[in-house]
Amino acid sequence: MGTSTRDVLSALSEGRAGLSACPLDVPFAAVCGVVDGILPSMPHALARSHSRTAQLALLGFEQISHEVARAVERYGASRIGMFIGTSTGGISQTEAFYTRYRDTGEIDSVYDYARQHEFFAFTDVLRAVSGIRGPRSVVSTACSSGAKVFTSARRLLDAGVIDAALVGGVDSLCQTTVRGFHSLGVMDPKPCRPFAADRSGMNVGEGVGMLLLERSAEPRAMFLGAGETSDAFDMASPEPDGRGAREAMRYALDEAGIEVSQIDYINAHGTATRRNDSAESAAIHALFPAGVAVASTKSYTGHTLGAAGAIEAVFAIAAIEQSFIPANLGLHMKDPELHVNAVAARIAKPVRYALSNSLAFGGSNASLLFGSAR
Repeated sequence: MGTSTRDVLSALSEGRAGLSACPLDVPFAAVCGVVDGILPSMPHALARSHSRTAQLALLGFEQISHEVARAVERYGASRIGMFIGTSTGGISQTEAFYTRYRDTGEIDSVYDYARQHEFFAFTDVLRAVSGIRGPRSVVSTACSSGAKVFTSARRLLDAGVIDAALVGGVDSLCQTTVRGFHSLGVMDPKPCRPFAADRSGMNVGEGVGMLLLERSAEPRAMFLGAGETSDAFDMASPEPDGRGAREAMRYALDEAGIEVSQIDYINAHGTATRRNDSAESAAIHALFPAGVAVASTKSYTGHTLGAAGAIEAVFAIAAIEQSFIPANLGLHMKDPELHVNAVAARIAKPVRYALSNSLAFGGSNASLLFGSAR
């Protein structure tokens, strides 16, 4: 979809997906969400921390570097935290190292497990380039990681430990996830079609989303509430009635003091697998029986795993700022068994309040509620 916020949001508004043939060497047909373009180079002093995940993290940070610099100057470096979600960390770097050793017997002298593979490694890079010196942590709860960082940051904001926080999520494509989801039988060899009658699975994607949360500032949007649940129904399948997802949305609404009728848009988790879309639709219908506009932006990005919650938070905020609801791409015929208002075409309308859902393996659910700054 692009390598800048402007380009990605333009593609979202115009209904242009970022899905293409999987660039990895895999023995099956696969479509992936790929960041296509030149990624930032690693600073010379951080050369041993090189990984695609770290490069994507730098790309995301570049989009808000001026705002972060302003916050550092305003609050002080030690009063800004960093909370980033990921599902794969630098696994792709280890895969490349192993493949070279397997094929040639050579040991790659530039490979450094601690600086490239470890899930916290890319935050060392972000810390160096951002100047942030406050508390930092990496959340890895599979596909809810990029959403749960918001509540991690908010707890320290509410406690007065920090005044601002860099939050986000980042994941890069790797063999482990592409082959892993294929082995589960939930990958579609064609572009995914959330909520469609003919949906047959997800597309794995890569990407990055980053935002700056502040206790007081001139906001682009308001982070009003969050709900987190753990239904622990099954390691890989959602609870069929969507109970955990429903409760997460309910908690977010209650915390914000927002009524069901006030929500204008739900950015659904919407992976396009049979079971996820069914369970999430049941959850939405139970809480919003009168209906609400629903879209899954994974039809644009693929499932970016640990980055999805943060990327889709950005998309929800864009819907509020730009007054539109994106289309569910590929939704030529909605599954009649799913009782949700999944929109097939872009809708131009004011969006005051939006929910964004992230539902992960093991029943780790998070729902974020954003509102207009106006």
